[in-house]
Formats: sequence, structure tokens, C-alpha cells
Amino acid sequence: MDLITSTATLPLLFGCVGVFGLLKLLQWLRTRAYVRDAVVVITGATSGLGRECARAFSAAGARLVLCGRNAEALEELSRELAASPAAKVQTHKPHTVTFDLADPGAIVGAAAEILRCFGHVDVLINNAGISYRGAVVDTSLDVDKRVMETNYFGPVALTKALLPSMIRRRQGHIVAISSIQGRISIPFRSAYAASKHATQAFFDCLRAEVEQHGVEVTVISPGYIHTHLSLNALTADGSKYGVMDESTAQGRSPAEVARDVLAAVGQRKKDVVLAGLAPSLAVYLRTLAPGLFFSLMASRARKERKSKHC
Repeated sequence: MDLITSTATLPLLFGCVGVFGLLKLLQWLRTRAYVRDAVVVITGATSGLGRECARAFSAAGARLVLCGRNAEALEELSRELAASPAAKVQTHKPHTVTFDLADPGAIVGAAAEILRCFGHVDVLINNAGISYRGAVVDTSLDVDKRVMETNYFGPVALTKALLPSMIRRRQGHIVAISSIQGRISIPFRSAYAASKHATQAFFDCLRAEVEQHGVEVTVISPGYIHTHLSLNALTADGSKYGVMDESTAQGRSPAEVARDVLAAVGQRKKDVVLAGLAPSLAVYLRTLAPGLFFSLMASRARKERKSKHC
């Protein structure tokens, strides 16, 4: 009986593995077809997740417009991508556009320059951002405004500047790199969480409004990524935090997350959470058992406050 069972099970098992592999291959081909030759704009392209997204989309054959504040770093990345093995299968030299998302006056001119590069934009990846660490009671309003300018108003302004051209073409894809903290809020991250909650809300509204125009909107909410985000985070007085958080140090590699971003764009997903089990469960806990969630966050705040004063 055991022999019959095992004989019947093995072909079924191999068949399931084969079907799964075929589905993954089809998804990969669909992603490559969607991205190849597409004009992809990436903000915050000089480091962390933005840099890895540039590598991933370049390898997939996209025509890149790399945006950031540091012109020298952008040119260095452009040269790196042009010299990479991916350049052998596609000949699109990346363009670079230097501007600061926190400067509202620079965004309209930057959008015009972006459109001059290739004449249109197929995919806009709003990736640039800044983090924050501090207690609400100690944080100046200027710090809240700086975080909101970079994480919310900047991406919104750039999106609004490029959106009309997408609507005219009835084609385009807008991506917002949010955060799991756009779904849940944890202590001592108020300015950052607020900016990401606002991002989630804005792009959810945008998705509904532009669906009739053939424009896609994807919001991606990663958990912790091993980047310099915490090192460059603002503190309550506006200075740099300068510390690599343990949770950040143990986060996923930006290259791995960038591959997931590429897949989400290629599959035209609308809303994606790229976080571990605990933060993903916390999202549901916040909705289904808010009292328990609030108690856990209050306990976390007490522990973190105590550890900082030890």
C-alpha cells in the first residue's frame, strides 16, 4: 500500500513543482516584457533601494532617468550601469536629473527636464525619502515639515507634474515606495509614519481617479531594509541620528527588495507589503484588535524610553 501511495504521490508532486515553475517563468517573462524599453524615472537613485532599483530595472532593459541631489553620484551610477553586463543586451544610456524633492520650486523644472530626456515617462518610481527618530514632545515643527516635504509633498508635486502627460497618452505607471509604517505607527517615528500614512492615502485616491485614463498606481510598503536610512534620519532638533538601528541592520538587502519592486511593477500590482511576519500581522492587529495593538505600542515606547536612559 505504501509503495502504491508513494508511486502515485511522486508524479503529482513533480507535476505541482513543474506548474509552479512554469507560472514563475511566465511572471518573469511578463515583467521583462512590461519593463523592456520603458522609460523609468527613479528618485533617490544614488543610494540604498533607489540605487538597487536602478540596477534591477536597467538589467531588465528599461530606459532610465536617474534623479537625486548629488550630480556626481548620479553620473557615477550612470557610468556603472552603462558599463554593466546588462548594457550588452540594451543600449540605453541612463539620463540624470539633479534636484531636491524638498525644494518645491525645483520640481516643475525637473519634471520638464525629465520629459525632455525621452519625451514621455512610462514608470515613475517615487523612492526618495528621509527617516526620523525622536519624541513628539521634543520635536520642532520645522522637523515635521522637512520630513513631510521630502516624503510626501515632493513625490506628490513630481507626480502631479508628470501625470498630465500620462493621461494624454492614456498610459503610465506611478509607483510610491511607502513603508510598513504607512500602515502602522510605532513610537518615536511620528514624523516618518505620518508622512508615509499620507503617502498611502494620496496614492490610493490617485489610483481610483486615474484608472479610467489607463494609468496604473502601485504602493509598495517595505519593512526594514539594510540601508543608511537610520544613519541619515533626522532627530528632534533636526540633526542627523547617525546610528544604524539593530532592526535596520538586520533588514532585507536592498537588492532583494529591488527585485520585488521590479516584479510588483511588471505584474501591475496595486498594493504590496514587503515585510516580515510580525509587522504584517501588526497591520491586521491594528484593524481587528486596536486596543491590544495600542497597548503593545505603549509597552514598546516604555521599553525604548527606558533603554535610552540607562
